[in-house]
Amino acid sequence: MGQLSQWFAGLSLLGVILVVLISMLLASLAGYAIRRWEIRRAERRKEELEHSQETYLVGSILGLLALLLAFSFSMALDRYEERRHLVIQEANAIGTSYLRAQLLDEPHRSRLSQLLVRYTDNRIALASAEPGQLNDLLAINDRLLTDLWAAVSASRDSALARGISTPLLMTFNEVIDLDTERKVARLVRVPAPILLLLYGFLMLTALMLGYLLEDRRGRMEAAALFVLLSLYVSIIADLSRPTSGNILESQEPMLMLRASLKAQPPPAFDRFGINQLSPASAGAPR
Repeated sequence: MGQLSQWFAGLSLLGVILVVLISMLLASLAGYAIRRWEIRRAERRKEELEHSQETYLVGSILGLLALLLAFSFSMALDRYEERRHLVIQEANAIGTSYLRAQLLDEPHRSRLSQLLVRYTDNRIALASAEPGQLNDLLAINDRLLTDLWAAVSASRDSALARGISTPLLMTFNEVIDLDTERKVARLVRVPAPILLLLYGFLMLTALMLGYLLEDRRGRMEAAALFVLLSLYVSIIADLSRPTSGNILESQEPMLMLRASLKAQPPPAFDRFGINQLSPASAGAPR
């Protein structure tokens, strides 16, 4: 099963369409060949072929195939939605951490702010990285997480003095937890047994249609159905490829976060501090 999953994941989306389509066409031809063989045998025996039971069976197989397609698509879509939701959660967690870091004394405030900006840049780069860049970017990601926690540990006294020790630890813990969740979510795909079962149903359906459809029009309609089914399977495959597919979760929340962080450096939060008052304001009567 593992080898099948890896082979399937290694195919391009065009490759998935072609493999499924060609397999169904071959299965249909096999069904047609079986049908012709039975006709020749019936002619020798002067018998007539009945189709009622076979037609009922094909209807049942098509119904089960529709359910399996819907189930597989729903599973792939749920995983996509989970990855999309995790992006929003991570952007919120990093943004909250950045704001709480502004309550610390220097140099902890500036150090944590800079690390969070660098971490956000790297997370955005990871989302669209080529396979050859992943290992390097993941190494940078893990190193930045270590630096972040070291900086949080170093700011403990400042956080205690400000009364934000627990909130600060909680929000940075959430950032670290979401890093793990996003890594795991990008490894989860539609299980190989389900893909194998879906492939088997597709082949059985094509075999039965090739066996029952005798006229040219029916075979053309079956070929059109095979094309649609192949495209549908390719969408399932695309949704199940978190790092190499065309349907990837939007990084817009992270991009908006990065723009916000860079537009609000630590000095921007000092505008109402005592050191920012004008001499006239400082000497005005209370």
